[in-house]
Amino acid sequence: MASNYTEASIKTLSPLEHIRLRPGMYIGRLGSGSHAEDGIYVLLKETIDNSIDEFTMGYGKKIEVELVDRTIRVRDYGRGIPLGKLIDCVSIINTGAKYDSETFQKAVGLNGVGQKAVNALSFTFRAQAIREGDTKVVEFEQGKIKKEHKLAKTSEKNGTIIEFTPDEALFGKDFKFRPEFIEEMLWNYAFLNRGLTLIFNGKSYKSEHGLKDLLTKKLTGEPLYAMAHLEAEDIEVAMTHGAHYGEEYYSFVNGQHTTMGGTHLNAFREGVVATLRNFFKKDYDAADIRQSIIAAVSIRVQEPVFESQTKTKLGSNDIGPKGPSIRQFIGGFLQQHLDNWLHRNPEAADALKRKIEDSERERKELSGIRNLARERAKKASLHNRKLRDCRVHLDSKDKRAEDSTIFIVEGDSASGSLTACRDVQTQAVFALKGKPLNTFGLTKKVIYENEEFHLLQSALNIEEGMENLRYNRVIIATDADVDGMHIRLLLLSFILQFFPELITQEHLYILETPLFRVRTKKQTIYCYSEAEKQAALHKLGQSAEITRFKGLGEVSPGEFKDFIGENIRAEKVTLDRLHNVGELLSFYMGKNTPDRQAFIIENLKIEKDLVEA
Repeated sequence: MASNYTEASIKTLSPLEHIRLRPGMYIGRLGSGSHAEDGIYVLLKETIDNSIDEFTMGYGKKIEVELVDRTIRVRDYGRGIPLGKLIDCVSIINTGAKYDSETFQKAVGLNGVGQKAVNALSFTFRAQAIREGDTKVVEFEQGKIKKEHKLAKTSEKNGTIIEFTPDEALFGKDFKFRPEFIEEMLWNYAFLNRGLTLIFNGKSYKSEHGLKDLLTKKLTGEPLYAMAHLEAEDIEVAMTHGAHYGEEYYSFVNGQHTTMGGTHLNAFREGVVATLRNFFKKDYDAADIRQSIIAAVSIRVQEPVFESQTKTKLGSNDIGPKGPSIRQFIGGFLQQHLDNWLHRNPEAADALKRKIEDSERERKELSGIRNLARERAKKASLHNRKLRDCRVHLDSKDKRAEDSTIFIVEGDSASGSLTACRDVQTQAVFALKGKPLNTFGLTKKVIYENEEFHLLQSALNIEEGMENLRYNRVIIATDADVDGMHIRLLLLSFILQFFPELITQEHLYILETPLFRVRTKKQTIYCYSEAEKQAALHKLGQSAEITRFKGLGEVSPGEFKDFIGENIRAEKVTLDRLHNVGELLSFYMGKNTPDRQAFIIENLKIEKDLVEA
């Protein structure tokens, strides 16, 4: 029977209650800290952003970050929050100085929410402001004020100190900060704010050459030509080309790393194409120009509009209320500065021209075989059972577009179980025949010569680039055995070589499936490791029945539904940079060298339960 819908059903939440009940609206995903985009790093970023804005306005050249266990302390040397408004600024939504564009021109945080979200989502939160010899401290617990200290005198320099411990009631008892993610965040701040020193647990991060330093740090091999480093008011660009497939970009707005790009990155990609066509006086294909590009672009925008509170994608179309469009601004900058740079660096221009023409040559060589492959695929699609498609795709206007997922599975057995229990609206299934071809050392020609790879590329719709990708998540779902791991490596090798943006744009995942089922008549627990199995036995008793899953095909559709629904465990595949892909693949997928043999022996683990299974 449906519950009554009355006036009593309508509830009004306080801002604090809303942030804690719907944290995803403010910081994106919660997570445990195992991924760089997890919520605890967003809390840290929101805190540092305020200090960066002070530096941008000309106050304070040092920011100190300390991590002790789960507690983060951020100290800047800016002007300090006005003492009489300290409580309001860290606890009352829509309170702050950043609505005044004259005070904070082109700041990162503009909506008066960030620090309040940090407070609300922390178990303990402490804020201290120091201004002209006076200091004020306030302490909170789960967003509620716990203690307001009296105004006191101090000899410390002006600035703000924020200290917080994320709430394990929200982030889970096992969450933890990973120093390497914090270091990467601080390096980005340093690259974008020359003259600023960031100190993390005693280690300094500082950049003298901005985005040029960023790309230099990311490069592991030799670029095709000397890096172009271009600057003007409100914009900085660094770019070169490598020898890999794909495009690699690092984009920023007002110091914010826009990992999902946005209008500024689209404008940069278009502007590079237009400038190079004009410079070489030839209408090169855009894909040939951008193939293997490695670039970073940073712009400053007045009152930027982001497509989410976590500020990972820029939605603004204009530089400011009275300025040009972002497209005109970036396009005009490249037309002047990149064009001048190419005229001053003829060797780089020649190398770039050869690279574009090499890409053009390869594309034309593939055109014949591509047409044959398309014809073959068109005929095969009439009776092709590899793809069980879903109804909602990433490029649709459906509100569930971001849930669109394709599972790549091995064999008909696993495909059958998964197909029977999937969500037909958002989950597609692509079945492999068996072990795919090892593509290491092969050219893109293999995609069209190998029917399976061509059908997979067609299913994803990425032949012409990531803009047409049909699924937000591409999940490799292979068995947790030697053959399954081998298939996983072969698929990763294929994607790394030819479609690395699937990884760098964070679309590729590995499905974790349970190794064991431990059950009694009253309860069933699925376990993903030996440790989880032992914990389940401790809970249910040593007499509980244990089933070892040897493959996904053994999992019934009823059980499979639990593993691909709300409780899905899917590990995101990450890659720090594209340029060491050749070296990486050579080691793992090339000839069996003594170095690889030594690595395997050194890292070999034999688990008793796997041997007995």
